[in-house]
Amino acid sequence: MAQALTASQGLDDKVSFQVADALDQPFPDGQFDLVWSMDSGQCMPDKKKFVSELARVAAPGGTIIIVTWCHRDLAPSEKSLKPEEKDFLDKLCNAFYLSQWCSTADYVQLLDSLSLQDIKAADWSEYVAPFWPAMIRHALTFKGFISLLGSGMEKHKRSIGDAIDNPRVQDGPG
Repeated sequence: MAQALTASQGLDDKVSFQVADALDQPFPDGQFDLVWSMDSGQCMPDKKKFVSELARVAAPGGTIIIVTWCHRDLAPSEKSLKPEEKDFLDKLCNAFYLSQWCSTADYVQLLDSLSLQDIKAADWSEYVAPFWPAMIRHALTFKGFISLLGSGMEKHKRSIGDAIDNPRVQDGPG
């Protein structure tokens, strides 16, 4: 579908798509001027390997953009998230088969450990918070329900119930 859309827009000579393992990418070192990871970091079981692979395939002086779900940064006096936060994230991870989340500060530390320069981080929570109620509204429509059935209702029923009952999900993360 992506290839067809690209061709229909006259971009097939400039853009290509390839499915590959993000933790073991089939590309040579320094292949890309821009490496963009969208909404996948939370799925990666080894965050250090994930970030290392992004850095490996980026050209010297290139740009790496990681847009992913993170838990909040810890305060200097904290050693870990609060038990209720851990419990909530564990429910999300179990419901959606995600790996453990880390914070934005954790990603910055991983990138810094690779001696990358000009590392910037931003919190986009206010921009993605509207996603949560929209997801719940969609899941509760006939079309959304049929879609859930098609993808395996068993794995989603806990998460829908949690989302409906949990104001933190209804109002968005953070």
